[in-house]
Amino acid sequence: MRAPRFQRKKPEPTITLINVVFLMLIFFLVAGSIAPPVPTNVRLVQVAANKAAIPPNVLVIDVTGQTFSQQGPIDAAAFVAALPADAAGIARVMPDRDLPAEQLIAVARALRQAGAREVRLLTERTTE
Repeated sequence: MRAPRFQRKKPEPTITLINVVFLMLIFFLVAGSIAPPVPTNVRLVQVAANKAAIPPNVLVIDVTGQTFSQQGPIDAAAFVAALPADAAGIARVMPDRDLPAEQLIAVARALRQAGAREVRLLTERTTE
């Protein structure tokens, strides 16, 4: 018996893998959606700065470098000492957007020297 003249090549497994990955890419591009943008004719609510409440266990720094908590003016050492046990030495700081960086760094250093393990900055989330 004679051997067949033409032997069929086995398809490469990488081509199949590339096809599957390409189809998955197309599927996720079509099916997945990113949050739609806010329509331009919608104006979101804004809170006046003087009506905003200070969150609990947050140190607020105004543009002059003064520090405040919910109880009123406070220094870094007293703020760290007043942190509850569940805060685990994490000082959350909410600086004014116009506060010079040098003053923010000075307050962060004072918090670390007072015993804060971490200093976290709280910022405003925007939709832009």
